[in-house]
Amino acid sequence: MLTAEQNAYSPQALISSHIESVGSALNELDLDAVQRIVQIFRDVRDSRGTIYIAGNGGSASTASHWVNDLGKATKRSGRPPIRVMSLSDNVSWFSALGNDEGYDRVFSGQLENFANPGDVLVCISASGNSPNLIQAVEVAARRKVKTVALLGFDGGALKGLVDEAVVIKSQKGAYELVEDAHSIVCHAITRCLILDRSEAA
Repeated sequence: MLTAEQNAYSPQALISSHIESVGSALNELDLDAVQRIVQIFRDVRDSRGTIYIAGNGGSASTASHWVNDLGKATKRSGRPPIRVMSLSDNVSWFSALGNDEGYDRVFSGQLENFANPGDVLVCISASGNSPNLIQAVEVAARRKVKTVALLGFDGGALKGLVDEAVVIKSQKGAYELVEDAHSIVCHAITRCLILDRSEAA
């Protein structure tokens, strides 16, 4: 016979609790902010600018996944293809910057080569406090690049630095919850762009 405490930590209880927590966080989502990001992406697509997406750890995986979806899946819309790249994916350049200039420079060093006015930088971070993302936003601001962030916890420092932020409100340390919710937001934005049919279609 399991005790009440043991039942609370059973796989079934933990799975149910996690799913409920993600649902609760999504119910508090600022849908207006998400819609504004959709419009930012439409504008950069139509102006033939580039979207750069950056993240660390699990958020780097989310960045890679989102680049794939934005670059490939949105072609179904009949609109011009979205120019998009992940700043987490070029391992040789990423590691060279980290080794030679410091990990804080792994994103900003790339942006210095690429970023043009009218482009968009997207930072994905649970804490919102990653120094390399903060430096990337600072470079973006100097280059007149619009900045967007998907954040968690209380939004961290990035919340006050970017032009548009979506914050998954959660307890500090709830990385799994935040990363799951970020993935859903990414898919929702992508779906809006897929269904954004061209006038000629």
